[in-house]
Amino acid sequence: MSTTRVYVAAGSNVAPLANLRRALDVLDRHFAPLTVSRAYANAAVGFDGDDFINLVLGFQTRLTVQRVIERLHEAETACGRERLAPKWAPRTMDLDILLFGNTVCAEPALMLPRPDLLKRPYMLGPAAEIAPGIVHPIARRTLGELWRELQATQTHAMRPVELAWVPARG
Repeated sequence: MSTTRVYVAAGSNVAPLANLRRALDVLDRHFAPLTVSRAYANAAVGFDGDDFINLVLGFQTRLTVQRVIERLHEAETACGRERLAPKWAPRTMDLDILLFGNTVCAEPALMLPRPDLLKRPYMLGPAAEIAPGIVHPIARRTLGELWRELQATQTHAMRPVELAWVPARG
């Protein structure tokens, strides 16, 4: 069975640095080595609330998309996320698959690639940082090209934040 390259957006606005480190620790146990972008603070989108800290991580896996989602839910739960929490509200942890290899899926419960990736600077910027040459399977352009285009047409304040996460090795 071949491996698939997966990119995941991670964000939190409730104890965000601690929760991002906790989520990365859980995911590192399942998917090491992780490639992790810088973390960025930005305003909450869709509701009034504390700033989010967001990043994007990438990894290789042989698991199915459903099994990866289960591992993401495990990491969210480790951060105190309740599955039935309102969508537009503060989050201890939000993990969303942005790209699952070249998979294109348009089911209500699973949209791949994630449509927000092309619209949200806090997703596309960090994804382009760690994978500028990856080609978006629908847009047919690299993440680096898409990021440059989004920057030219949209402003969104993203402030780098020191995450200080070190993967556990061994």
